[in-house]
Amino acid sequence: MGSTTSCCVSGSPKLRRNAHSRLEPYHQESDLSREETACNLQHISDRENIDELNMEYNPSDHPRASTIFLSKSHNDVIIINHFSHGSLRRKYSSCSTIFLDDNTVSQPNLKYTIKCVALAIYYHIKNRDTNGGMLLDIFDEKLHPLSKTEVPLDYNQHDPEQKQIYRFVRTLFSAAQLTAECAIVTLVYLERLLTYAEIDICPGNWKRIVLGAILLASKVWDDQAVWNVDYCQILKDITVEDMNELERQFLELLQFNINVPSSVYAKYYFDLRSLSESNNLSFPLEPLSREKAQKLEAISRLCDDKYKDIRRAARKRSASMDNLCGRRWVPAILS
Repeated sequence: MGSTTSCCVSGSPKLRRNAHSRLEPYHQESDLSREETACNLQHISDRENIDELNMEYNPSDHPRASTIFLSKSHNDVIIINHFSHGSLRRKYSSCSTIFLDDNTVSQPNLKYTIKCVALAIYYHIKNRDTNGGMLLDIFDEKLHPLSKTEVPLDYNQHDPEQKQIYRFVRTLFSAAQLTAECAIVTLVYLERLLTYAEIDICPGNWKRIVLGAILLASKVWDDQAVWNVDYCQILKDITVEDMNELERQFLELLQFNINVPSSVYAKYYFDLRSLSESNNLSFPLEPLSREKAQKLEAISRLCDDKYKDIRRAARKRSASMDNLCGRRWVPAILS
């Protein structure tokens, strides 16, 4: 504790990333001389300052960096019609009827979240930076096929459709009984892998990349994680050794950074909602029933009682002329 160099000798994990990372090293710009600082070492608070890092390439780490899938989707927005007849009709609330969806940031809708994640993966593949980019052996379906069916020679030439990606992800989530939150974390890990390893997801590796992301997300997010041997029951022709090696190399490429801050999770959730709206993949709206209205009212009353003391403490008996603007507390109902 008394040594001035005890907490500053080892570099920050953010700076020890290997050549796969796009993070640029931090360059110290200190006005103090070596004699004034007593050593030529950065302070830990300076090294951990994320404002100096390149935020653009790290959407899975920092909430202010825009997600990759949303920027790729802006190149060309496809119109997906999931209704059998007629055009998409938008429902609007009125004085007598209020329409709400059952999708919130804390409890996303499983079916539509998987559809949005599959659509995000579709845009990653379609609008990848390079045509047939570098394929790591562990993700190459030619070297590590998921089934005994012979892989065609042009397996890396034809982009999969959004429905094909959705069926693959839905099968894994349904068989493993994974949650919608796990689907969002899966997308976070996928974009983190593409950023850290500087690879592209393409027709020849998207299945194994998605499988590795789902495998890791299920173990990090869910309390009762699915074992690797359980995935062998879902994908009959894959071995446990292959699953273990896929997980190990996936973790190494992530540099064992499996942390997902709540702000990053919320950003991906709302960007997925934006993606769904721009592609006519709206979440289903249902009229607000009496039971749900009573439940929302009870939740609002509970929050109101919880913060009553805080509001009372925030009120001032008097205010000076220099600061006439005070805090206003307005109760709100969140669906």
